[in-house]
Amino acid sequence: MNAGLSAAAVQRRYVGLTALRWLPLGITVPVIVLLASARGLTLTEIGLTVAVHSIVAVALELPTGGLADAIGHRPVLVLSAVLGGAGLLTMAAAQDVAVFALAYGLIGAGRALDSGPLESWFVDATHAADPDADTTPGLSRAAAASGLGLAVGAVLGGVVPLLAEGAGTAVLTLPFLVAAGVDVVYLLAIVVLVTPLRTPAAHTSGAAALLRGCRDVPRLIRETGRLTRADAVLRRLLLLSGVAGLVFGTLELLGPLRFAELAGSPAEGTAVFGIVMAASFAAASVGSVLAGRVRRAAGGSTAVATATVSVLAAVAVAATALSPVLAVAAVTYALFYLVNAAGWPLRQQLMHTRVTAEHRATTVSVAALALQAGGIVGSLVVARIAEATSITTGFGVAVAALLLAALVCLRLRVPAAPVGAGTAG
Repeated sequence: MNAGLSAAAVQRRYVGLTALRWLPLGITVPVIVLLASARGLTLTEIGLTVAVHSIVAVALELPTGGLADAIGHRPVLVLSAVLGGAGLLTMAAAQDVAVFALAYGLIGAGRALDSGPLESWFVDATHAADPDADTTPGLSRAAAASGLGLAVGAVLGGVVPLLAEGAGTAVLTLPFLVAAGVDVVYLLAIVVLVTPLRTPAAHTSGAAALLRGCRDVPRLIRETGRLTRADAVLRRLLLLSGVAGLVFGTLELLGPLRFAELAGSPAEGTAVFGIVMAASFAAASVGSVLAGRVRRAAGGSTAVATATVSVLAAVAVAATALSPVLAVAAVTYALFYLVNAAGWPLRQQLMHTRVTAEHRATTVSVAALALQAGGIVGSLVVARIAEATSITTGFGVAVAALLLAALVCLRLRVPAAPVGAGTAG
């Protein structure tokens, strides 16, 4: 149980676990396409395998969020780490489309499982230690830790292609093996640091608890749906999650093309984009710790603060699309990550005030589902628009979405208590 664990200790554990959670992804991002290409996959085939990741993550997002609410945070997080590590090892061994798709499916399943439980454990454990504690600093520091983990990982993973020139393409598997090792450390850390917040029922086996949790999933999902239908704040926050997914999907799709265009060749553009992404992850880590200051500068208004952040993000994306200077585009691309990260903890903290502990993990997973769905739209619809017109027009869709988000943010208001709540969780 959580006896004797202070709110500060909970925050330290959450921040450390968050960094470990994102480090493997950062390590593998620079070399995923290189590895698949070196093993004979075409770009179309690589795109199909990536789609498996998104489909699996979207399909499992809601059920696994409800499972965490039903049986506890730690069992779901452990399973997530196991699936993620298995996916990384499968990726390292993959030689054809089917095995790459399997690897992406395992990683997608692991990502769906851990999207909500870790954050909801932090909030619930913090409130168990101190019911009046503010979770915003912890959410901000964790977001900073995730950005730092991604940045450090991107730098580590980006070194491998340089080694590949003299050591052959087999060296491209090394980042996946290193990432799998980090995943094992993350798994052990979960077992030690994520303390249970509920006592298992007497004489109940783990299998019985899992079955009961699965049976509870539909009820929990229906209840969360009822809360979102009754709560305009939650609906707007979910819309904002979808917009964020669309914008990130657009940037991840068009960013490499834009920098290849500015650098003069795809090869040089890839190298530049790797550095830009590492800088962007680092900028996101800085932006996250500024969330509290941004809200204070907005007079304590989350609505004004997040709306301002959305406008600044739109300006940054527009500058990236329009600037003819590579250095300027690189700076504004990283600036988007900085200002966007400054608004994320504010939206998350607001969402947590709208739900009780019973539905927290499911609600967080619903938001993650909206993010994934927005990303799919960005990857598919915006890609078609950009192909039919221009890369600049594709970026323009992201700019318009961010300006729409600013208008939605201005309508965020916080009622006195969560809708449908009995006692605070």
